[in-house]
Amino acid sequence: MKFWKFFVAAGGLLAGLHGALHAQLLIGQTVGVTGSAAATVKESMGGAQLYFDAVNARGGVNGQKIELLTLDDKFDPQLTLSNARTLIVDKGVLALFMTRGTPHTVGIIPLLDEFGVPLVGPSTGAMVLHEPVKRNIFNVRAPYQREVKKAITHLATLGVQRIGVVHVDDTFGADALAGALAGFKDNKLDALFVEKFDRAQPDFSTLAPSVAKQNPQAVLIFGTGSAVVDGIKAMRAAGVTGQIVTLSNNASGGFVKALGSASRGVVVTQVFPSERAVTFPLVREATALAQQAKVELTPAMVEGYTNAKVLVEGLRRAGPNPTRASLHNALETFKKFDLGGLTLSYTAEDHSGLDFSDLSIIGPDGYFRR
Repeated sequence: MKFWKFFVAAGGLLAGLHGALHAQLLIGQTVGVTGSAAATVKESMGGAQLYFDAVNARGGVNGQKIELLTLDDKFDPQLTLSNARTLIVDKGVLALFMTRGTPHTVGIIPLLDEFGVPLVGPSTGAMVLHEPVKRNIFNVRAPYQREVKKAITHLATLGVQRIGVVHVDDTFGADALAGALAGFKDNKLDALFVEKFDRAQPDFSTLAPSVAKQNPQAVLIFGTGSAVVDGIKAMRAAGVTGQIVTLSNNASGGFVKALGSASRGVVVTQVFPSERAVTFPLVREATALAQQAKVELTPAMVEGYTNAKVLVEGLRRAGPNPTRASLHNALETFKKFDLGGLTLSYTAEDHSGLDFSDLSIIGPDGYFRR
């Protein structure tokens, strides 16, 4: 597979592929360009850049071009906060875009609220970002808990009952676990086991054999990127033969490539239509632009592309020379806005975004199949 590439400038600052540093609509992003989530991050950034480049090529938004400034937070929540302050206070960005990670995003909420900065399309489905409504967070993807419940219901329908959970020990893992426990309850099941691993230094040397001894029919593993890759490989090496399920935050070609032969048969939940579902105008658009750029569309790129469409529409509605406040107000005017087969609405009381969720399985060819 061929994926989008980005270029790092001095000080860890990234610019889009067309790189003009004189854009009139300055948008900030802090995200793990390096670190455990890097593979998926780069693909989602590539999808967003496809759309931004297309918009800029047509003259921009209300005659103003978009510039996306990205700081690498290395998937470290403390660096996320520092980067966000730099972008908001020093760079004066109009909005933040597509952060990555639950503790990372939750940690910058006070800063967003202090300066009235909208964050569009955070790449996390944590329920804490949905309920109660966070004034400056405009979610696009569905919550993780919806994905988890769907996966457990699917397994239960197939007669799978011995289901264990392995999760990262942070707010993301706790959120996904809450969804799993609710899913078990809905299907009158109990978790076979619940194990957790450290986010900063994941170690599966004792965890994987412990999981194998309990002979699960399925294991739900909640974590990010390389940690989940290591966990799946360790469990397979320890003798776990049951179905392995992970969440949409790992829906990237880079994740599949890193798993190698261990990827076959892994179930990955999805919160956007398949990258091959050309019945969706959204996917047709993204596919055409990806082909022009000579890159291969992936699920993570579809997420980035969709988030970019939401941001651009908000900017368009905010009118010429938008402010942080006018962009915020413009986003709350979305009423069943058609993204291309998916509709999105926001109100002052609801910033939850889409409710789409699905399941995929990684085939022997390395592609996500629905």
